[in-house]
Amino acid sequence: MIIRKPIAAGLAGRAFYNSSPEELKNQIKGLIDERASKSEVIACILPHAGYEYSGKVAGSTLSHVVIKNKIILLGPNHTGEGDEFSIMTEGVWQTPLGGVKIDSNLAKKIMENSKYLKDDFLAHEHEHSLEVELPLLQYLKKDFEIVPIAFMTNNISALKEIGREIAKTIAGEKECFLIASSDMTHYESHDSAQKKDKMAIEAILELDEAKLMEIVSKYDITMCGYAPVIAVISAAKELGAKIGKLVKYQTSGESTGDYSSVVGYAGITIS
Repeated sequence: MIIRKPIAAGLAGRAFYNSSPEELKNQIKGLIDERASKSEVIACILPHAGYEYSGKVAGSTLSHVVIKNKIILLGPNHTGEGDEFSIMTEGVWQTPLGGVKIDSNLAKKIMENSKYLKDDFLAHEHEHSLEVELPLLQYLKKDFEIVPIAFMTNNISALKEIGREIAKTIAGEKECFLIASSDMTHYESHDSAQKKDKMAIEAILELDEAKLMEIVSKYDITMCGYAPVIAVISAAKELGAKIGKLVKYQTSGESTGDYSSVVGYAGITIS
């Protein structure tokens, strides 16, 4: 069996999240809203930075969501390794909170229904964008399975088609939902990031993939996960989604106090 070991866990302040199970649970506890009312959603968009920076956004968003048994995780490929349309169809992803199995049957069905996706471990081996979501999900739900997908492309036609292929595969499946992993503007001033991210978020809330791509390109928005977001919007609309909702937005400056060079984070639900 393929074991995908964590690459983002480590000592506090030196990694994305804590490698000690107990300390990690305590870390996540401070990010979750235990009193939040939960609702059924088709998809959500979460950031994937270190928990001290983006964890409140991701935690707040997931606190309002009914987490399903099967989660299709779509993220960007930062490493440049592997295929541009990569899916893992077998294996277990390890985190300090335990192992998360890949739903092999579902993953293989998605791949079989796709003209683009290829079974590829290399794109996922050192990529953090999906891994960072897992401990948060594990804290909130004991048992679930995943389908990991990573993109290294700006081909909007292919991304929209992959979304439709995924939707076709899971249509009628009530115990499945999608997560797109993306941070927003990178390394600009707080004010600049807010202005740019507002435009991108508006396009997402309108469920308009073409508008999002146009805005990202026109205003040079360094949103690392626009590709998975486009695919997820496409899939969600095919599955009947009508509305997007911004749960929380902030920048890293609100955590560090340094507003001169920040990264933006948005937590969005689609239903």
